[in-house]
Amino acid sequence: MFAHPGKKTMFMSMEFGQWSEWNVWGDLEWNLLQYEPHQKLKQFFAELNGLYKSEPALYERDFEQEGFQWIDCSDNRHSVVSFIRRSKDSSDFIVTVCNFTPQPHSHYRIGVPEPGFYTELFNSDARKYGGSNMGNLGGKWTDEWAFHNFSFSLDLCLPPLAVLVLKLDPTKTAQAMMQVEE
Repeated sequence: MFAHPGKKTMFMSMEFGQWSEWNVWGDLEWNLLQYEPHQKLKQFFAELNGLYKSEPALYERDFEQEGFQWIDCSDNRHSVVSFIRRSKDSSDFIVTVCNFTPQPHSHYRIGVPEPGFYTELFNSDARKYGGSNMGNLGGKWTDEWAFHNFSFSLDLCLPPLAVLVLKLDPTKTAQAMMQVEE
């Protein structure tokens, strides 16, 4: 929801996982924050909100078609969708990959628009959020392998029931290009 276009909706107590439905006449169950799973969920939402605020691609073009592009929305066999969000500066973009199954997918390939190193900005399956800690060790280099109508692609490890947010790292990519030229 946070990576998809449109405004975000959070109701009171969702950020720490209150068990009972919110009640206008009752207090929020803040006492739940004494338990580790509720603390981890609170950290998850704090960092997700931080990511949202720090990445203009997530909010600048919410209602413009140029701000959103599907990579793949038809992989019903694996229940995976992937898309790109772009800021007003179209070279500033993020890639989001969502695995909607409890089955992890290793070597899952998606096409991307630019070559280089893609940093894993957010992994909802991280241990610090209570997940299994599967992922891509901080990021992945592209392969010169055309996929999804793009000239380059990433070979990713998709954690179960998780969302990955990746972003091209221009500094690391430029450094690698300079080393190749030398």
